[in-house]
Formats: sequence, C-alpha cells, structure tokens
Amino acid sequence: MNVKAQEDGGMREKFPIPLEIIEPPLLTSPLVFSSPHSGRCYPSGFVATSRLDLATLRRSEDAYVDELFSSVGAIGAPLLLAHVPRAYLDLNREPFELDPKLFIDSLPDFANTRSLRVAAGLGTIPRVVSDAREIYSTKLTLQEALNRIELYYYPYHDALRSLMERARERFGFAILIDCHSMPSISAKDQQNPKSDKRRIDFVIGDRYGASADRRIVLSVEDQLKRHGYHIQRNRPYAGGFITEHFGQPGLGWHALQIEVSRALYMDEVKIEKSIRFNQIAKHIAELVKGLSCDISAYDGYGAPQRAAAE
Repeated sequence: MNVKAQEDGGMREKFPIPLEIIEPPLLTSPLVFSSPHSGRCYPSGFVATSRLDLATLRRSEDAYVDELFSSVGAIGAPLLLAHVPRAYLDLNREPFELDPKLFIDSLPDFANTRSLRVAAGLGTIPRVVSDAREIYSTKLTLQEALNRIELYYYPYHDALRSLMERARERFGFAILIDCHSMPSISAKDQQNPKSDKRRIDFVIGDRYGASADRRIVLSVEDQLKRHGYHIQRNRPYAGGFITEHFGQPGLGWHALQIEVSRALYMDEVKIEKSIRFNQIAKHIAELVKGLSCDISAYDGYGAPQRAAAE
C-alpha cells in the first residue's frame, strides 16, 4: 500500500542522493547486488533530536559494505546502495512494520505492529540501535514515518525491482545478492571453546532453501571456503524482507543474503577500516567472479513456466 506523504511542518529532511545505482560498463550478468544498510548520510536534525551521539547511531550501519562489493561492475552487474542510514529508515523491512511505542498517534490498521522485528524495536522506523539503546528522546508523529517511507523506502524498492526485472528480461532469470555485515560475537562467546559462533566469518541466508536455487548457495560457500573462511547457513540470519520478497525461484527470481563479519575488515568500536579491508574486498571480488562463472556454466535458473514454453 502506497501512502502519499504530506508536508509535516518542515520536519522532513531530504537527502541530496538517497540511493545510488552503480551500473557496469556493459550489462553482462543476471546478478544484481544490493546494499540497503550501508548508508552513512545522517540528517543533522535527526542527530540533534536523538538521545544518542553519531558514533552510537552508526552501530546499526553496515559500514563500508558497499565498498566491499564495489568490484561487481567487473563481471557486468549493477550495485544498488542506500545513502539513507538504517537507524533512520530500515529498507530491509516491510514498508509498514511500525512500533506503537515510538509514535504519538494511533497506528493504522495496515501497519504490522506484531512482527518479531517490531517487538525488538527494529521495525521500518527503528526505535533502538542494534545494541538495544533507544534512539529518540521524544515520540514521533505517524506523518514523519509516512514521509520517510514515501521519500526513501519506495524509491529504493522500486529501483531494486526494476533491476531485477531488467535482468530477468535480458537473461531469463535474475539473482539478487543482498549484502550485509554482522557484529562479531561477544567476548563471552569467544572464551567458550564449545561455541561454534566464535569462528563465523560469513552467514549465507537463503530462507532455508526457499529463496534461491541450491547451486547458487553452494557456489558462494565454495568460493569462500577456498579462502579458509568459516561459513554458516541461515543461522542466525536466514535473510530479511528483501531476500524473502525478491526470492521467488518459481518466477525466475533468486535471492541470497550474505552477512560479512565486521571483525574481518573493520574496527567495530571506531567504525574504521582495518588493515585487512583490501584483502577482504579482494576475496569478495574473487567470490563474485567465481559465482558469475558458475552461473554461466548452468542452465535452468529461469522460471519453470519459461522452460516449459521452450
């Protein structure tokens, strides 16, 4: 449901460029890459009205993930990235996963107020950052939420849909790689020798086999294991709204979520790239190239309806 945003007493802040599509020199791949949480353009009014400082707000950000995957143009694939930060608007949610605790107004019937993500304070308009610290010093109006959704949520999803439709039209199928980062585990888990969480470098999410052809998943895992990374599938991240919504293999749309451990490439406290950043980016470039080669060697990723017609 598309709700038209109205002016809200000058409260609305516009981003100069809310999203960006980095197109390849020549489109030669059915792969589409998306980085919905790497936005790092924080409106001054948002920061001023938050009870948190900028460094704390950035804890929800998938910092530098767009740069980790910036090599995808070399295999002829586009990269869609958000400049809107996740703490301001979470693009990997339903459009109206709204938290009643956050708003002055009563919420409309079409709002999803009962999802697990809303219960955790991590709805479309997050109430908390990733470490459960409250973002706002006062409650918001419903109109403010509708403004953000209209101005920034729908354009991102419309752009992503267009890229997927273009790829399917050109190649007969489309494969979305939704790119994310995850915080490293706690010191307590690191000290527990029985915890298999302590060595997780990448988590591959395919909604437990529902969002992508199994060969795509196996290819990604194989490329990463060649570099000695410890991989987990669907635990603890099986894929969010984007993976679920765009992962429709029966229609020729496949979607896979990749979570990269932040400890691999950045200082999580300072939110700065570490000395290993370029190496991790190089390995991801090799992953993308290897996946592209594997995809070209197979047939049958398209929709069953298409195969039957042929």
